[in-house]
Formats: sequence, structure tokens, C-alpha cells
Amino acid sequence: MGKKIKKSVATLLAHIIKIDNRDVEKEAPLFCKLMGIDFDCDPKEAVAFLKQTMKEEYNLDEHLAIINDALCDDKLSKMHILEQVNHIIYSDTITPKDYKEFEKIKQALFSC
Repeated sequence: MGKKIKKSVATLLAHIIKIDNRDVEKEAPLFCKLMGIDFDCDPKEAVAFLKQTMKEEYNLDEHLAIINDALCDDKLSKMHILEQVNHIIYSDTITPKDYKEFEKIKQALFSC
């Protein structure tokens, strides 16, 4: 997978951390592990993605569209991304806001 989808998936995973105001240092190992599994992302690169996303403004819908376009016919990969989002959600206290965000992401990924 290309750098563009890697950044979009990293943004998606970091988004969950960001919206819940989670401890970035605590979440970084899981984030790095998930990015390493599918994107051969070394920990240094993954932490850079995470820190950049935490600081900058981004349009989640644009990143979801990039992922959706790249994986339009690959429902298994989309399910795997949802599983990763779920891992991030379950790594800390779960709120109703988390469930809403998960459903929004699922809808966007399977709109193709």
C-alpha cells in the first residue's frame, strides 16, 4: 500500500486517540504495533505520524475517502482496519462517543 493510504490509516487511528484526549505516550505502543503490522512502519515513523496528527488539523472524511477508494473492492482489508480502530477504542475507557465514531467510520468505509 502506498504512502498516501498509510498516512490516511495513521490519521484514522490517531483520530480516535485525539478525540478522546487520550495519553499519547500510553497509546503510542499500540499505535506503533498496528502501523507496523500492516504498513511495515518502524516505531520511529509511526510515532512521527501520531505526533503530527495530534498537532495538525485534518479532514477525517478526506482520509476515509482515500482509504475507501484504495480498498473499494477489498472488504476484508476494510474489516481489518475497523478491527484496528476497535483495538484503539478498547485500549482505554469506552464512551458512547466512541461507539458513534466507530459507526461513522464503518459507514464511510463501506459506502463503496
